[in-house]
Amino acid sequence: MQKKIPMRMCVGCREMKPKRELVRIVCSKEGAIAVDETGKAPGRGAYVCPIRGCLERAVKSRALERAFSRKVEKEVFDALASRIEALTPAEEENGGGAE
Repeated sequence: MQKKIPMRMCVGCREMKPKRELVRIVCSKEGAIAVDETGKAPGRGAYVCPIRGCLERAVKSRALERAFSRKVEKEVFDALASRIEALTPAEEENGGGAE
């Protein structure tokens, strides 16, 4: 019997994808928002595809701010952008994500 794959929705493109393919952003109980490297940090999570276009759409539509019901600082977006750059540098150059 095949194991169930957890699915999550990207806040940028609004597509359901396997949890392991997405980058998690977490808002702790204290209100600190950060990129979750492990995917297991406690707090409310939101997910974004590791594609620059999805991050740009999430920023433009203020999707992360709505997901956490609070202002997201520019440093969080910068950390998220650098994480995405580290994950998929080759795909970004080729215009990846358009399948």
